[in-house]
Amino acid sequence: MTVQSWQHRFEDWLMQHHNDDDAAHDISHFRRVWATAQRLSQAEQTDERVILAACYFHDIVSLPKNHPERRRSSVLAAQKTLTILRDDFPDFPEGLYSAVAHAIEAHSHSANIAPRTREAKIVQDADRLESLGAIGLARVFVVAGKMNVALFDAEDPFADSRPLNDMRYALDHFQNKLLRLPATMQTAQGRALAEHNARYLVQFMAKISAELQGDYLEYDDAILARFAPQA
Repeated sequence: MTVQSWQHRFEDWLMQHHNDDDAAHDISHFRRVWATAQRLSQAEQTDERVILAACYFHDIVSLPKNHPERRRSSVLAAQKTLTILRDDFPDFPEGLYSAVAHAIEAHSHSANIAPRTREAKIVQDADRLESLGAIGLARVFVVAGKMNVALFDAEDPFADSRPLNDMRYALDHFQNKLLRLPATMQTAQGRALAEHNARYLVQFMAKISAELQGDYLEYDDAILARFAPQA
């Protein structure tokens, strides 16, 4: 069976069984992660079936950011994925189960599980790239809205005099996690893309800073210099 056939089957299953009310972890997210993973794996010798299954099911369990068991989401997702493959896709090669499970477990930033295979490294990079750039920016505020989190601390938007707290302020998530992602990328292409997209987030931060100072036409150069990834 071709990878495209598996993709159609996985999407059909998700359409019927996956709760699509989480805009940050819906089928469109799975498609984008898969498309990015394909781009990252073009020059690599990998098993596309492993990458595809991991991309489409990596968030089949995605506990809310403020859930006490949040760090276990990827492990729970891997366990559920193997159950789905056994019960609903019995023709999916059982010999790939371990690789699929590992790629799902290792994709999560909060789980802090190091990827050991090429497939896991590609899935991790592809998912982290989804957290950066314009799409990543939109997802931050989708999640913040669901959690009823303030956009930023108007008195200290960049946490100059307070600890970062992205459970309270959405903008804190940029420093707390997103701007650190480029340094965690596993592939050279993934890192280059991550650095490029992180600069977009820094530009957004610089625009907020300028507007808070009453300048609606410029960016805050000090914020650009402070947070932009080094070339």
